[in-house]
Amino acid sequence: MNILTEVKFTCRVSSVLNKEVKQYGKHFMFDTKADTSWSSDEGTPQWITVSLNDPLIISGFSFQFQGGFAGLKSEMIMYSDDGAQLHKEPFYPEDINSPQQFQVKDTAREKACSKIKFVFESSTDLFGRIIVYDLQLFN
Repeated sequence: MNILTEVKFTCRVSSVLNKEVKQYGKHFMFDTKADTSWSSDEGTPQWITVSLNDPLIISGFSFQFQGGFAGLKSEMIMYSDDGAQLHKEPFYPEDINSPQQFQVKDTAREKACSKIKFVFESSTDLFGRIIVYDLQLFN
């Protein structure tokens, strides 16, 4: 079950396509609508940061990208309440439209985190753009 539907959180992103927040803003990753998305602008790296109001143990996450605009060389970084890095691991999305689920390594599941950052060092798009229809976190 997606914990982002049950907890308070904030989100920041590296960029928004043409600064058109009303059309491509970060909030569209969480609205559960199939026809809306966050679209980054050109350039690398692109990133998404989710800050939780209360620390939680995260066991996994999922992304739904638009094919042709998926992250390639990607990593997930977890932080504690005081900003210390708790865990860092790569993940490898496919260039597909379907939702993709990723499990966090067992050692990281023992630590509650307050912030999760997803960094996309490169993209399947030649210009480095990322398009995300859905982002979910699981505990």
